[in-house]
Amino acid sequence: MSDTTGAQPAVAQPAVALPIQIHAQYVKDLSFENPRAPASLQPQSEQPRIEVNVDVQASKVGENDLYEVTLRVTASGASAGNQLFLAELAYGGLFTLQGIPEDSLHPVLLIECPRILFPFARAIVADVTRDGGFPPLLIQPVDFAAMYRQSAEQGAAPRVAQAPEGSILPPEA
Repeated sequence: MSDTTGAQPAVAQPAVALPIQIHAQYVKDLSFENPRAPASLQPQSEQPRIEVNVDVQASKVGENDLYEVTLRVTASGASAGNQLFLAELAYGGLFTLQGIPEDSLHPVLLIECPRILFPFARAIVADVTRDGGFPPLLIQPVDFAAMYRQSAEQGAAPRVAQAPEGSILPPEA
């Protein structure tokens, strides 16, 4: 008796290039200041005021579809008018974007790419504040789509620029 219901041999599927390829992620710049240590590490009479700012920049690297996207995170804590800490991080990623229409390029670079980078930058800020003697600062998730829309509504839509090698151009104001 022969088995005719056997599984068909697997056929190799051709590799499909994804529209976003991540080549590298890296810390471009990291700074942590604890200017009043050790006094800043003592119990405070009031809850510290924490401020976090996130900025996104993108630039084309070379002549191909390679782009650098940089998240700039600045976090500071103050209590009773005194600065407790200041953490500044520039976290970059190199992305190849293929098959993305020109009118969708900016949203992908300034929404999707930062969305990929953010969890890693968030972890670095949490680690550096913890290592600085404070509770880890857990930054809330960022709505990069809302940031992009707000920037566009203010007439300062970010642009992606061709950057000279080794530099990042800021968005036009």
